[in-house]
Amino acid sequence: MDDLEFVQRCLSRHTATWDEFLDKYARLIYKYIYSVLKAKGSNLTQDHVEDIFQDILLSLIKDDFKKLRSFKAKNGCTLASWLRQVTVNFTLSYLRRFKSLISLDEERDEHFSLKDSLTDDSPLASQTLLDKEKLNLLRDCIGRLSSDDQYFLELHLNRGFRLEELGEFFRVSRGAMDMHKSRIVDRLRDCFRDKGFALF
Repeated sequence: MDDLEFVQRCLSRHTATWDEFLDKYARLIYKYIYSVLKAKGSNLTQDHVEDIFQDILLSLIKDDFKKLRSFKAKNGCTLASWLRQVTVNFTLSYLRRFKSLISLDEERDEHFSLKDSLTDDSPLASQTLLDKEKLNLLRDCIGRLSSDDQYFLELHLNRGFRLEELGEFFRVSRGAMDMHKSRIVDRLRDCFRDKGFALF
């Protein structure tokens, strides 16, 4: 039985199937909650962890399983990978509500320098992509990346995770994160070149 079939069984509201869901994925959800908390240096109590876990489950089933129904297994995304993204996003939102995240600069010009963002960990540089055509092309090229690469960019650029934090989260070395980022830069550069532009 594949993931989509399993989700459909969960949507049927059979108690045994939901118990099977918890048996298969509860530990995974807890793992990613703790990974985010560790990466962000949070000192939330176990009670807060339980609150996050229960709130995630509620978010999946509320409004007639609206959130869980959104899982479509697109581009080979497994249910485990999808739950990872749901858990990370939910935990980060929870942390923001408790003001436990490191303050990030929210006022980011949409025309940012991708080179500076990806090649070091300093704040977004003042150099900008002023050309709207290039910005649209950048979005298109990012959309052509694998789901894992897009997820990396989401965490690193939009969510503000440093490479050291990502290394802890994915349980790999900082060097592996540097290599991953370098490969993404190369793919984006090649995409720009194929379309007649130079990214940097």
